[in-house]
Amino acid sequence: MAMASYLELLRTSAKERSSIVCFGLDPDIMQMPGSTAMLPREERIMQYYSSIVDAALEQPQSISALKPNYAYFAQYGFDGLRALKSLIDKYKGKLPIIFDGKRGDIGKSSEAYATEAFSFWNADALTVAPYMGYDSVKPFLDRCKEGKGAYILCRTSNAGAADFQSLNVDNGKQLYAEVAHKMEKWHVNGMGAVLGATALDELEQTLWTFYDSKKETPFLIPGVGAQGASAADTVKILRSVWSEALPLHRINSSSAIAYAYKKEQASDYVGAALAEIKRMNKEIGIV
Repeated sequence: MAMASYLELLRTSAKERSSIVCFGLDPDIMQMPGSTAMLPREERIMQYYSSIVDAALEQPQSISALKPNYAYFAQYGFDGLRALKSLIDKYKGKLPIIFDGKRGDIGKSSEAYATEAFSFWNADALTVAPYMGYDSVKPFLDRCKEGKGAYILCRTSNAGAADFQSLNVDNGKQLYAEVAHKMEKWHVNGMGAVLGATALDELEQTLWTFYDSKKETPFLIPGVGAQGASAADTVKILRSVWSEALPLHRINSSSAIAYAYKKEQASDYVGAALAEIKRMNKEIGIV
């Protein structure tokens, strides 16, 4: 049997879950409710996220990817890393796993990072920093040919993104647009782009870049929720430019889902998380 491509995995998950919502796993023990405080850290992280994801997967329309952020788990040492491994192992095969490690280094180091992400952590995809150029990205693109995914940071959602990503380069393009242009040249099936929902003009322009070349490129779109961006505004652009590619994209929300109970001042953190997922899916509409 031929190996399924990462794009096929995304399409299948979107169809099965009727959703393009990605749940970002960014554990912050200080934000978890006091009812979990007596548990050891590893168990606390594992139980907190498992209870939300398990409940979400019982819904007819829920989430269609998980994005664990390596740094959030690593801050808790081996307790956090063991929880990360357990969560990936539990949901691998049920949802696409996007390992948010933002890796990128000289060639041999990137080879090692690719092995870490795909062989040790057993992720389906990885976020990649392209600052060091093609030789730092190529090891991840090579894994795309083996059915994996690699999301290259293009225009990120953080407030400081414009410090460099909006600078004009010699050809008159902004730096993020030059990254997109390079990506279009490097394109392999499974290569994706990280584009923040906090910069919708840049997201739309980049989507047109790939639409014009007819090179299907999944977008991982952070910034919705706690960073203030709107899922409705984001999906409006995705539909208007290239509606057929909608099932490939994932709109991420992390703390707005995980800690929705705090905003709602509720004791049921699972119920509050499900309500936030439902709200996002309603904004996005039918996939």
